[in-house]
Amino acid sequence: MSQTVESPVVQHHALDHREAKRVTYIGAWLDAVLSIVKVAVGFLVGSAALIADGIHSLSDLVTDGFVLAAIHYGRQEPDKDHHYGHGRIETLTTLLLGSILIFVAGGIAWSSLDRLVSGQGVSAPGFVAIGITVVALASKEWIFRYTMRVAKRVKSKLLEANAWHSRSDALSTAVVLVALLGAQFGVGWLDAVAAVVVGLLVGKVGWDLLWQSARELVDTALPEDVQQQMHDVAHSVSGVDSVHDLRTRQSAGWVMVDLHIVVGPTITVSEAHEIGNEVSRRLRQAFPLLTDVIFHIDPEDDAGEGDPSKLPGLPLRPEVEAALDARWYAHPVWRTLNELQLHYLDNKVSVSLIISDAVHQPPQCLASQLKAMAADIEWLGHVEILYITRAASSALR
Repeated sequence: MSQTVESPVVQHHALDHREAKRVTYIGAWLDAVLSIVKVAVGFLVGSAALIADGIHSLSDLVTDGFVLAAIHYGRQEPDKDHHYGHGRIETLTTLLLGSILIFVAGGIAWSSLDRLVSGQGVSAPGFVAIGITVVALASKEWIFRYTMRVAKRVKSKLLEANAWHSRSDALSTAVVLVALLGAQFGVGWLDAVAAVVVGLLVGKVGWDLLWQSARELVDTALPEDVQQQMHDVAHSVSGVDSVHDLRTRQSAGWVMVDLHIVVGPTITVSEAHEIGNEVSRRLRQAFPLLTDVIFHIDPEDDAGEGDPSKLPGLPLRPEVEAALDARWYAHPVWRTLNELQLHYLDNKVSVSLIISDAVHQPPQCLASQLKAMAADIEWLGHVEILYITRAASSALR
């Protein structure tokens, strides 16, 4: 009986997925308990700041649900409908998370400003409420550090965003703690001020998440210094003459890059492709977040000339051979041809004719004859003759 064994990469990916879900579940349970306790105690002692902080914790619980859904679907492998994976699900969820935070922040700030303007204060909350706030503060700071550690390890921007959401709750709880202490000692208006500050903190986090995810959705490139580092890594590979048209974008914390690599114009296709593979390897080693590297091999530097596929093209081999045969069919070189190599350079088709040593004439003289016989062909570039011995020709066959 055969048994399927998962690769270490797949096992590592599955472990990351489980750990990301575990830390989010823990955070969700913590947010549920804290939101209930904060709101209940806030109503009992009449603290708008504590109620606002409880609503913030409730928004954390809602976003935890979004995060769990995004982790489940966003980390799935590519399929027939999503060839590049499902990473943008995380980006969209982060966008939604930021929007919710801004909405919550606006509600908190508006109601608190109204209370501050009306002059409503708050009575002393008691040390029980203060103690609960201290425990809540410690709990949110702990879940922030735990979530951030996991986010860094599994390289999840969404999980990192959720960690900062927890940190914003911890910061707002710290402000509420100050407000409760102030109310305990007779400074009741400090509660409304604290609630406004909480709203501003929540709104700032929401805006940052909204801005980052929006930039990712519109394929914003990596910083210029990082692009230059990628350019330098690619250019350092032996056989690479130059690099141009390097482009980058991000998806759910991962990075994709495509670039044009200029190599020697007459090297073989397989050698050029292996040079490109080496560029890809070194880029992946230098930038672990790279998930896709697409390279295009160029035989000459055409940077700034636009997409060549949008320009008039040159004839391909069947048309080239037909045109040359019509002019060279009677020439001894053409009749003894072993191989015809085509080089598409400088908007011309240069040809290399590899022949046996049966024709005993200088190659430059033969090339000049052929060039003159095809002088009417506008796209014909350089013509050269390369000799190959009969023994070598037999070995090649």
